[in-house]
Amino acid sequence: MRSKLGFYKWYFMLTLLLFAIEFVIGADFHDTIIRPYGGDFLVVILIYCFIKSFVNAPPVTTAVAVLILSYVVEISQYFHLVTVLGLQHSRLAKILLGTSFSFVDILAYTLGIITLLIVEHLKNSLKNF
Repeated sequence: MRSKLGFYKWYFMLTLLLFAIEFVIGADFHDTIIRPYGGDFLVVILIYCFIKSFVNAPPVTTAVAVLILSYVVEISQYFHLVTVLGLQHSRLAKILLGTSFSFVDILAYTLGIITLLIVEHLKNSLKNF
């Protein structure tokens, strides 16, 4: 199946909902579970839904691309990319790129993508049922 550009309202609505949830987590949660792990779990799903809002690409292809992007961002934190780029005083750069590497974040991204692929598979199975 080839990728097709367009506007896919369902994914866009999910993007807005997930963005709102991420915003609430970032602003209001100061715990040791939801903020550090729930946010990372959901952010890959958010990025996936945003991409799928405009590109009708196969779920696995899109999910793997999002996971690779997430891994690259996390690995860039290990090498302190924000500081290397001279953006250590930019709050936006620190939010988008992060500042501290964690293997647990990589696990959260991976679990988010696995969950997403299971849901996509179930959705497609029910549609074809």
